[in-house]
Amino acid sequence: MAQYDINTPLRIAYFLATIAVESGELKYSEEIASGAKYDTGKLAKRLGNTPQADGDGQRYKGRGLIQLTGRNNYIAYSKHVGYDFYSSTERARNLQKPGNATRSACWYWKAHGLNELAERDNPREVRKRVNGGYNGYDQFVIYLMRAKQELGISN
Repeated sequence: MAQYDINTPLRIAYFLATIAVESGELKYSEEIASGAKYDTGKLAKRLGNTPQADGDGQRYKGRGLIQLTGRNNYIAYSKHVGYDFYSSTERARNLQKPGNATRSACWYWKAHGLNELAERDNPREVRKRVNGGYNGYDQFVIYLMRAKQELGISN
């Protein structure tokens, strides 16, 4: 976390709440859904997946503790660490390994400006940036309150 500047009480609290929601309290490092919703259409295109029904959605479905999703994210993270996570489903599954799952979450957090959003202490902004909407928002707020309490942050 320190390597990715997740190093203030607010940043840490928001990061921990985010990974708690995204990973089902560290139970999952791969999205439970098949990924088919990312295979065609506007969402697929926004994620960098091909518009054809060719399995990109399944190959680049959410993996890691923040559920890294889409070809664009897989390629960007691969370039960052110098390892190809995107050329095959087998390589993509390596994002589920504990070290990769954690590091990819930290990278995503910093690369998508979440440290700065956490410092604003606005849970809705952070949740939308991570999830594209407010899926899991109520649970996120509960985890955030717990993390803040443990870190001595007053609300």
